[in-house]
Amino acid sequence: MASNDCESMVDTPLEAVILVGGQGTRLRPVVSDRPKPMAVVAGRPFVENWVMALKTQDVRRIIFSTGYLGDRVNEYFGTGDRWGLEIAYSQETRPLGTGGAVRQAFEHLRGDRGLVLNGDSYCRFDLTALYDSHCHRTAAATLLLAPVDDCSRYGSVIIAPDGAVKAFREKQPDQAPGLVNAGVYILERSAVETMPLGHPRSLETEFFPQLIGHGLYAMAGTSALLDIGTPAAYASAAAFLTVENGV
Repeated sequence: MASNDCESMVDTPLEAVILVGGQGTRLRPVVSDRPKPMAVVAGRPFVENWVMALKTQDVRRIIFSTGYLGDRVNEYFGTGDRWGLEIAYSQETRPLGTGGAVRQAFEHLRGDRGLVLNGDSYCRFDLTALYDSHCHRTAAATLLLAPVDDCSRYGSVIIAPDGAVKAFREKQPDQAPGLVNAGVYILERSAVETMPLGHPRSLETEFFPQLIGHGLYAMAGTSALLDIGTPAAYASAAAFLTVENGV
């Protein structure tokens, strides 16, 4: 399922898919007029932090996977000229879940693999290190993991010494440290295209678990994870980004 022909990112820059189609129902009390990733943090849409971070890591083309109020994303980012990037859009006509959204967005992808990001979370990472890890292991999919003090909100990811994903542990009532899915992935087109086009599917609960033992790997990062899915987390976002990005 995986490919052995990883080109240098210098020769073939990696394209990114950013998932911005969720309705964000938990955040609705404080953000109701736009998709959750477009919530304003420190004077700009939250997802713009990804756009700027990707540009610094030599990503030159981004595909926004849009759904709920997707026109707000298009109106703000346009063709990407303002950021010196090329931006395209993959608009859902009905909810497809994270997996279905990625499957549709890969129809707009030009290369054999893509970087996929959750637009409502943020975690600093080294794209070159993630890409090299993915290619070295001939992976079908590589997940970035983030360390947290309390896995009870997220559930944790169990990995073998060689980085192969062994299991996804569901959310537990007891608080414990561990590694969690950071919402950052490199996915091979050949793996993504095993999902049927136009059908709802979840990356987290269907696609990734089915890849265990079939080329699913992970790389443990060192940076903190922010998910703005709740009003409390959203309220802390500006301070988090100031610390993480030094701005």
